[in-house]
Amino acid sequence: MSLFWRIFALNTVGLVVAAAMLLGPVTVSTPVLPAEVLVVVGGLAALLAVNAAVLRVGLAPLGRLGRSMADADLLHPGPRPVVSGPVETAELIATYNAMLDRLSAERAASAGRALSAQERERHRIARELHDEVGQTLTAVLLQLKRVADRVPHDLREEVGQAQEATRAGLDEIRRIARRLRPGVLEELGLLSALRSLAAEFTAHGLSVRLDLRPGLPPLTEEAELVLYRVAQEALTNTARHSGADRAELSLRPAADGVELLVEDNGCGLGPTTEEGTGIRGMRERALLIGADLTVSPGDDGGTRVRIRALPRPADPRARARLSDAPPAAAPSGAP
Repeated sequence: MSLFWRIFALNTVGLVVAAAMLLGPVTVSTPVLPAEVLVVVGGLAALLAVNAAVLRVGLAPLGRLGRSMADADLLHPGPRPVVSGPVETAELIATYNAMLDRLSAERAASAGRALSAQERERHRIARELHDEVGQTLTAVLLQLKRVADRVPHDLREEVGQAQEATRAGLDEIRRIARRLRPGVLEELGLLSALRSLAAEFTAHGLSVRLDLRPGLPPLTEEAELVLYRVAQEALTNTARHSGADRAELSLRPAADGVELLVEDNGCGLGPTTEEGTGIRGMRERALLIGADLTVSPGDDGGTRVRIRALPRPADPRARARLSDAPPAAAPSGAP
């Protein structure tokens, strides 16, 4: 029965009872007798109680819908409200659920386009760093070497310092280009890319312990890219903000796919700490491949980032969104 007919039927019952009392043996004298007051008050209380019960039952689904709407967050997808209640309420809840599904799909599509544009920009910058800036610094380094052979003895130390500064700048550019464009991921796969990533952060003062389990199910290219980017962002946050000196990077099979875990012993996230752009970016990447990402306190008081990816064929549109980028020459050499 619809909400309209429930309220109409309740009001009809109340009016019929009131009319029956007026036409029946119940009378009200002047002055009003105590027994008559009890009858009228009792009837009114019964009608109000039935009215409250019917309205509470009929409007309860709307209350649940309101709470669900207040707690809705597309980056933290939760269970949809149960479609129940009168016809109008059930249709409203079903429409709301359909709207959430549509918004989630549109957000995934827009996030995919944004991430694709970001990956293309990364490729372009990495290529320009390697082809333009890197080659220029290499030429400068060679010129300095030729100059060092002809300068007076008292100037050789300064020229040597210039050579070392140029060489350090060239190494830094190569490191940045590798982080922008993980060529090892495309050439050698996810495990080798994670080893290279851990070695890079270890070389810069953060001790990263690797735990890469064998027997991983096959993953799609976009899933591997998302897992790599999540690990990269998590280790970057650890190195920049947590004050940690140790971190663990593990990749293992899970019951529903594969699980990537990054945990540190830093200061962790406070109870009132808001998620920054880095964590929100990780969540959007995870949603793009249907993965589950959680950020929680670690066992050592630090931060734990966990993502689970499913080993299933990806949507070709998602593959195009993540992989539609021109190839870039990946610089070689260790960080």
